[in-house]
Amino acid sequence: MTSNPPFKGPDQPSRALIDKCVHCGFCLPTCPTYVLWGEEMDSPRGRIYLMKAGLEGRAEMTSSFVQHFDRCLGCLACVTACPSGVQYAPLIEKSRVQIERHYQRPDDERWFRRLLMTLLPYPSRLRILMAPLLALSPFMGRNGGIKPSLARLFPARLQALLAVAPRVSLAGLLGRVPERTPAVGGERLTVALLEGCVQRVAFAGVNEATARVLAAEGCRVDAPRAQGCCGALPLHAGHIDQARELARHNIEVFEKAGVDRIVTNAAGCGSAMKDYGELFEGDPHWAERARAISRKVRDVSQLLVELGEPRAVRRPIPARVVYHDACHLAHGQGVRSEPRALLQSIPGVEVLTPAESEICCGSAGIYNLVQPEPAAELGQRKARNIATLSPDMIATGNPGCTLQIAAAAQALGHDWPIVHPIELLDASIRGVDPRNTN
Repeated sequence: MTSNPPFKGPDQPSRALIDKCVHCGFCLPTCPTYVLWGEEMDSPRGRIYLMKAGLEGRAEMTSSFVQHFDRCLGCLACVTACPSGVQYAPLIEKSRVQIERHYQRPDDERWFRRLLMTLLPYPSRLRILMAPLLALSPFMGRNGGIKPSLARLFPARLQALLAVAPRVSLAGLLGRVPERTPAVGGERLTVALLEGCVQRVAFAGVNEATARVLAAEGCRVDAPRAQGCCGALPLHAGHIDQARELARHNIEVFEKAGVDRIVTNAAGCGSAMKDYGELFEGDPHWAERARAISRKVRDVSQLLVELGEPRAVRRPIPARVVYHDACHLAHGQGVRSEPRALLQSIPGVEVLTPAESEICCGSAGIYNLVQPEPAAELGQRKARNIATLSPDMIATGNPGCTLQIAAAAQALGHDWPIVHPIELLDASIRGVDPRNTN
């Protein structure tokens, strides 16, 4: 037993959840890092073994111990594969909380991670950070990302940032969706739209398309001005106190909205909001309020399927569309069929699924910024699998996936349009070709 156990104080991984793992190995072929390296401690069951050792005081918070958790993408493919129903998400999140609280990272790494958590979850700060990208637009690919020949001129850490930098517009940086969008025809539901952080600033068109489609299908769409980050990025990076602070704010905002549903269009955001009950478990002031909000949360594809028979006419878009399952949508929320159903409702669209669809593209929150080498390897693996299908465009439900696949495609010489499924549906309803909007 070590005199300085790595896990201590509040927010430790649950021993009961750890003990559900029977070490069967079903998770191994779906784990991206195990697929890359074949190392047991870089697999879900290996990390669970380390968690148990940490709880029992049989391990120390060394750089090697931490590295195995840092290498995890938190993609949750293991959750889908696990026959024992192990809830890996709270285990990896709480393990990372312990690391951030009790491990002293090297100065450059510590400050870089701190900078990301100071900027990314705050849209007003993110706008300032992204404003210089306006000048770099001529040197970017269709979907963003500085061209590799130019990126090589910058320091290594900055290269990783520029490779997945979004292509921004002045309208996107400064605009917001309307605070209220009335339903077309009779009102079927009232919904609040989570605008997100990166989504709001870099992918404003996704939020605009979401509001238009929901309104066309009979929903009044509110976008409360006071809303902020849902807390997903800090939660998945181990900054749980920051995540709770952001979540409490949004809980209050969406309580006041008084709507039937809360709609998300970014996989990580939806997964985090659906887990607010877990985030505040045991908190007498917030637990029930958090669960009440979580019960209202739906991915936009879920809500549109729940509404039933479409009202708005879908016009043809002849296209081979590869649908990429964002990890926190497919594995975190269990939402797989609904986005495909939306795409298949568009006349002319052929929906394709690439090989290894369960393997993460390498985005994973801030993973592609703090672990750029394995992230790039996974991204290019994903892009090669997509390329075999000769697509006209790619559809995916998460901004990080869009940027990661764009960077990988650009590195391999591909220039596919990459859209959110809701953008494709919006284009069909409006009778325009989304390939001509970039």
